Amino acid sequence: MSETKGGRSAQLKHTGLRPGWTTGACATAATTAAYTALLTGDFPDPVSITLPKGQTPAFALAVEEFDGERATVGVVKDAGDDPDVTHGALVRATVRRLPPGSGVVFRAGPGVGTVTRPGLPLDVGEPAINPMPRQMMRDHIARVAADHGATGDVEITVSVDHGEEIARSTWNPRLGILGGLSILGTTGVVVPYSCSAWIDSIRRGVDVALAAGHTHVAGCTGSTSEKTVVAEYGLPEIALLDMGDFAGAVLKYVRRHPVDRLTVCGGFAKLSKLAAGHLDLHSARSQVEKGFLAELARQGGADAALAAEVADANTGLAALQLCAAAGVPLGDLVAVAARDQALSVLRGAPVAVDVICIDRAGAVVGRSGVH
Repeated sequence: MSETKGGRSAQLKHTGLRPGWTTGACATAATTAAYTALLTGDFPDPVSITLPKGQTPAFALAVEEFDGERATVGVVKDAGDDPDVTHGALVRATVRRLPPGSGVVFRAGPGVGTVTRPGLPLDVGEPAINPMPRQMMRDHIARVAADHGATGDVEITVSVDHGEEIARSTWNPRLGILGGLSILGTTGVVVPYSCSAWIDSIRRGVDVALAAGHTHVAGCTGSTSEKTVVAEYGLPEIALLDMGDFAGAVLKYVRRHPVDRLTVCGGFAKLSKLAAGHLDLHSARSQVEKGFLAELARQGGADAALAAEVADANTGLAALQLCAAAGVPLGDLVAVAARDQALSVLRGAPVAVDVICIDRAGAVVGRSGVH
């Protein structure tokens, strides 16, 4: 059986759902077109960009504005078949030149939030433009600058029409991201999740891996965790299951169709939900339980003061950072607890399980042994 018939891309094809583009991809496209117009006077329409995995989507321009000092481009977000709250939102990027040596500076325009609490991958006071979209924009600015003999020193202001209103339907206010939406995306692609279609694709992924003779498979929450598993174990694509938020679907199917070994890999916060007993890791259906993390920290040697800080932390990442500073291995404790929950769902099926927790950059922050 061909190795290309399994893994994440095969799962998406199996669902029949159309993927879309993240706000980060839209902001990158708008930035690329705006900077090109700033340097040449012409707006490329459509504008093509290169995503981290090599896709080269083209985006039509919905807004073009140029006053000689700055250029603004707007792109309408298409989330494909995903019920994304930002589907149809108009994402704008305004680019203006800065003096040589200034680098690329990011600003939050109307409808884009500002970070006001610690525990996120951005410093307090920063616009809520996540690290990967920032890198995508920097890369495309550099390419356009190289094409036109410019320095690439610019200010990029990203805004989203009605973003503050849309953000009320997200977790941003609770996380201390105020004033609007976050600009997100690690791959640039929105993978659509129809629960029934995606769970069915997980089952077919297990079937394909078993039919190809693979006895070690990995349930991953996204592309970053897939890269971690490949680096750790050298697993082929056919052995990778894009479980997304559906940890329970992977475990229940593997219980009935056992593999020798299952690795579960994902972000620390998501896997802390599994550790607490949640099998659906979607933010709308389960939350990080800071009280649970505080209890784990206590079991790992945290004193009462640290446990109280963990219980009051803004995010799971903030709790992890507090414990790391105190030498309490919260990441490992979560990984072990998540593994034990997985084993309880497997109900004695002959499957060895290990869990790896990662941060947003893909660094391993916790792991369990194999049991």
